[in-house]
Amino acid sequence: MTKPREEWSSRLGVILAVAGSAVGLGNFLRFPGNAAQNGGGAFMIPYFIALLVLGIPICWLEWAMARRGGLAGYNSCPGVFGVIWRHRASKYFGSLGLLIPLVIYMYYVYVEGWCLGYCYLYLAMPGSFAACGRDPAQFSAYFREFVGQNSDGLMFDGRPHISVIFWLIVFTINFLLIYRGLSKGIESFCKYAMPAMAVCAIIVLIRVLTLGTPDPSKPDQNVINGLGFMWNPDMEKLKDFNTWLAAAGQIFFSLSVGFGVIINYASYLKRNDDLVLSGLTATSTNEFFEVCLGGLITIPAAFVFLGATGIAGSINSTFSLGFHTLPVVFAYMPFGRLFGFLWFFMLFLAAITSSLSMLQPVAAFIEEAFSIGRHAAVVILGTLTGAGGLFVIYFSNGLKAVDAIDFWVGTLAIFVLSMIQVFIFIFAYGVDRGLADAHDGAHIRIPRVFYFVIKYVTPTYLIVIFVGWCTQAMPVRVFGEPLYQLVPALQPLWARVFGSAPPVDKVPALIDGGVELYSVIMIVAAMAILLGMIFLAGKHWKRFGPEPTQIPLPGGFPTAQMERRAR
Repeated sequence: MTKPREEWSSRLGVILAVAGSAVGLGNFLRFPGNAAQNGGGAFMIPYFIALLVLGIPICWLEWAMARRGGLAGYNSCPGVFGVIWRHRASKYFGSLGLLIPLVIYMYYVYVEGWCLGYCYLYLAMPGSFAACGRDPAQFSAYFREFVGQNSDGLMFDGRPHISVIFWLIVFTINFLLIYRGLSKGIESFCKYAMPAMAVCAIIVLIRVLTLGTPDPSKPDQNVINGLGFMWNPDMEKLKDFNTWLAAAGQIFFSLSVGFGVIINYASYLKRNDDLVLSGLTATSTNEFFEVCLGGLITIPAAFVFLGATGIAGSINSTFSLGFHTLPVVFAYMPFGRLFGFLWFFMLFLAAITSSLSMLQPVAAFIEEAFSIGRHAAVVILGTLTGAGGLFVIYFSNGLKAVDAIDFWVGTLAIFVLSMIQVFIFIFAYGVDRGLADAHDGAHIRIPRVFYFVIKYVTPTYLIVIFVGWCTQAMPVRVFGEPLYQLVPALQPLWARVFGSAPPVDKVPALIDGGVELYSVIMIVAAMAILLGMIFLAGKHWKRFGPEPTQIPLPGGFPTAQMERRAR
């Protein structure tokens, strides 16, 4: 480990990079749909509760653990966990911090290609949508054809499919940027991409908020009622446990907590960098994009032109809201071609700043695990993600592979890694010591109430949400039926706790095989490869030393409290 340690070149750079990792398609597509499905304004109550007891606390503890591990010379989740939790098994628990960004990238970059493709169509080939007119069904059919959703095997249909071409383009752009490294690649790109994204979003938002009542014959379809459709609370939804599950899941997905990304990004901080204010600023930036921009653009725009009944079916899918419904809106809107281009260009920038953050943790691990250069690490990483990406593209029929991977990794694995991080911070690092370390170089102090929140409220909330999620969603995914149907004796208890029987998602059960089973096998294979690499990394660290678990936890730099005692 003789090569110079990478660092962020500025505080603004790290804030924009971390915010860029969080600001993605979930802000503009997933959040509005979640809110509209789960009671509008009522959804915001559990959403902000989850932000306070899960999002911000886990963000701070990830930054604190990551800086400690980074100053010890480790920038990956296995290495950081080894520094904090001095147990030989700790590095293997960190494997989830590599698996999650690696596997999510495999399908996320495919969706990223859709955004760039639609951006190109609006800019250079506006006639592509002419046959769709203003018919939502035609736009949906166009999207299914564009992404190859009607059949499997896109790359074997005898011609270069358009979605595969744009996948190759964005795949190449991502690796060109990641090859340039932390400050010259990711940081430099985010410094331009984040402001450009904000400008595009604000322009589209202003246009949406000034639509008024486009059709005088439908006076109820106006901007005010569109905002009301999004934000007026349906308080009955608070009695539905799925609303609380959705809110917690949105916070995890949106803030990138439990992804392994912040653990990597924050490990490059210097000793005196302010991680408390930086973490809070990055979180606030994400919330601005999500609540103030994403929440005010998509649903109101669709409501104004299509009405409540027109978008009722559109909010059932993460991607359909942006790719099915909004192109219809742009077809109605004056200068729709321009605003369509801005919308999908904004989505592309949001997607690429997030996908870059998914590549960096694994690239950093490969470099530090085997003491190899950036070029070799990028080649290995490109091979792994390219193979996974081809798997996702091949099983494009109904986007089943995307859905399966998003469930098992984008939901389940994130919850598990978040719980692991919280318990390591509480029992291995220590809340008092961890937050004291966090205050080194800080311009503000973490409120004392968060000591109690991190120690008691956050783990309890996580466990309750996780158990509830496994009870409601997991049996459907594995067996094709909810738990109360699998175990009839639970029906009275279920009715007492959850009320009426929840709707059952129509997805292929794991036991039925097919794409769901193939996706799980692919995920297990990726995990096996990472565990093997971690095992070899442990041997490498032991040979060249010191191992992460051999570095004294109080070393590296004294806490502010220790410095005061010394004086």
